[in-house]
Amino acid sequence: MPPDLRHPADTVPHVSLPDKSITTMTQETVSQDIERRRYPIGPFEWEKQYSPEEISQMIKTIESFPSRLKALLAGMKDEHLDKQYREGGWTVRQVVHHLADSHLNAYVRFKLVLTEDKPTIKPYNEKAWAELIDSKTLPVSISLGILSGIHARWTAILNVMDNESFNRTLFHPEHMKMHTLIEMLAMYTWHCNHHYEHIQLVKKEMPSPARAAKKKTEPAKAVAKPSPKKKSKAKS
Repeated sequence: MPPDLRHPADTVPHVSLPDKSITTMTQETVSQDIERRRYPIGPFEWEKQYSPEEISQMIKTIESFPSRLKALLAGMKDEHLDKQYREGGWTVRQVVHHLADSHLNAYVRFKLVLTEDKPTIKPYNEKAWAELIDSKTLPVSISLGILSGIHARWTAILNVMDNESFNRTLFHPEHMKMHTLIEMLAMYTWHCNHHYEHIQLVKKEMPSPARAAKKKTEPAKAVAKPSPKKKSKAKS
């Protein structure tokens, strides 16, 4: 299912702030940080026009995304994969499994639109799917494999689609609108980069290999032993 205008993972959490204890500027900074983490590349914009060059670039993004994602996840351990990219958001692990869920649906829907007349897609509950045991516990390598296969087959179709094919439409019952496959391609290109940046937020907060190695090899500081007290001679 294409991510909706308000992505379940991007619901704003309630932030309690002490009354009269912070300035307006601080409140604005907190709000800006929440928004930056929700939409690191900004929200998706529907109903835009795209040039042939832009469409070609979007197809390249779809094709290369699994390898880019795999490279981004390299070096991330379970402690990083199970970290939320923001308060109230999904963990990195949930994001990766969500990408597989979402793009599997996307691939099927492209095939439906290309073989049926204006099909109505079936939405699914992304938030509930992300809370299932597979999304919360399985290794990310499983979904990387799914994404690799889906994107290879999806790209094969995208590369031979002409203008008429890209202008075929589907009906989204949650949006109550018709969308063209050009719009859907643009939205999923955004979706790739949107969640890539969510994971990037966590990766940037990881200690660098150099710092981690230095911390491991640094010798423990010796604790200075107190010098023995001199015994005072007894007065005769």
